[in-house]
Amino acid sequence: MSQTFRQPDILEIARAEGKVTVEDLAERFDVTVQTIRRDLTELANAGKLERVHGGAILPSGVTNILYDERRRLNEAGKAAIARACARAIPDGASLFLDIGTTTEAVAHELLDHRNLMVMTNNMNVAQILLANKECDIVVAGGALRRADNGLVGNLTARNIENFKFDYAILGCSALDDDGDLLDFDIQEVVVSQKLLQCSRSTFLVADHSKFQRSAPMRIGSLRDIDQFFTDRPLPAALSESCSAWDTSVHVTG
Repeated sequence: MSQTFRQPDILEIARAEGKVTVEDLAERFDVTVQTIRRDLTELANAGKLERVHGGAILPSGVTNILYDERRRLNEAGKAAIARACARAIPDGASLFLDIGTTTEAVAHELLDHRNLMVMTNNMNVAQILLANKECDIVVAGGALRRADNGLVGNLTARNIENFKFDYAILGCSALDDDGDLLDFDIQEVVVSQKLLQCSRSTFLVADHSKFQRSAPMRIGSLRDIDQFFTDRPLPAALSESCSAWDTSVHVTG
C-alpha cells in the first residue's frame, strides 16, 4: 500500500481507537516501523496527529476537534458507554443531557425509557428524543453555537437554576491526570459547572481518548462526579483517587 493511501487509513484508526502505535500499524500494513514513523511524522507536520512516545494521538490544544470528526471517534466505545449509563437511569426520572457526542449516544439509548423529563442544551439530543413519545423535552435557552447545535452561555446557566434534576449527564473534552474535567469553551463550561450544583446525582460519560487529550478550561473534578462511565480502565493513580472520592467507575470495555 502506498503512503498516499496508507495515511487516511491511519487517521481512521486514530479516530476509532483514540491512539495509534508504531508497532501495531507496522503489523497492520505489513511495512517497517521506520515507514510508519515517517507516516506519523508527516501527519503530525500537517497538524492531523500529535506524536507521542511509541505512536500518535489526535491533536489537542486550545481548540477542539471538529464536531463531525468527534462523532466518528470511537463510535463503538461511546455506544457501550451510553448503554451502561442508560441502564443506570430509571423510568420516571428527571435529567439533563449536556453537549457532546457521547451524550447524544446516551439519548439514543433512552428511547425506550418511560415517563422521562429531559432538559438539554444540545439541539441534537432534543431531535433524537422526539422519537420517545413518553419523554417530555425541555430545551434550555441560550446562544446557539452553530458548530455543534449547542446552547451555551450565561442565559443557559440561568435557565438551569430553576431546576433540580435527578441526574445530570455530562461530557468533557479532556480528563487530566489529577482528575480535573477540562473543556475548550468558557461559554460551555459555565453551563456544566451550573449542572454540578443543580443535580442530585451527576454522571460523567467520557471514552478513553479523553485521557490522552488536554484542554485549557476547568469544569470541575471527578470528585464532583457520582458515577463515571468509560470504555477503558483508568490510569492507576486516577483509579485510586476515584476510590478515595467515592466516585463509582464503570468500565464497559
